[in-house]
Amino acid sequence: MDKAGIWITTLCAIHCLLLPVILPLLAMAGLAFIGEDALENTILGLSVVVGLWSLISGARKHGKWHLLSLLLLGAVIYSQRDILGHWGEPIIILFGAGLIIYAHVSNLRLNRKLNFSALAEEPAQN
Repeated sequence: MDKAGIWITTLCAIHCLLLPVILPLLAMAGLAFIGEDALENTILGLSVVVGLWSLISGARKHGKWHLLSLLLLGAVIYSQRDILGHWGEPIIILFGAGLIIYAHVSNLRLNRKLNFSALAEEPAQN
C-alpha cells in the first residue's frame, strides 16, 4: 500500500504541476474535465485514504504513529495549493506531496526493517 500511496501522490503532484501547461490542449481534445478541482480533490482524497490504511497498518506493527501526522499535514498543505496564487502553487504542491511521500517511504522502511529482523531471529530449519 505504501508503494501505491507513493505513486498516487506523485501522479497527483505531476498532474497539478503540468496542468497549466497542458490545459489548453486538453480543452481542444475535449478532456478539460481533467483540469477541474473535483478531479484533483478526488485524487488527493484517494491518496489520503490509501495513506491512512497503509500507515495505520504499519504503525500497529512498528509503533511510529507520528507518520500519520506527516501524512495529514501534507494533505492539508496540498489541499491549500491555491493559497499563494499561481506562482506559489508548485511550491505548496511539492511540499505537501513531499510530506506524504516521506511518510510512505518511512513506513515502508520501518516495515521492511521489522520483517528483516523477524527473519533474522527465526531459527534455521533443517
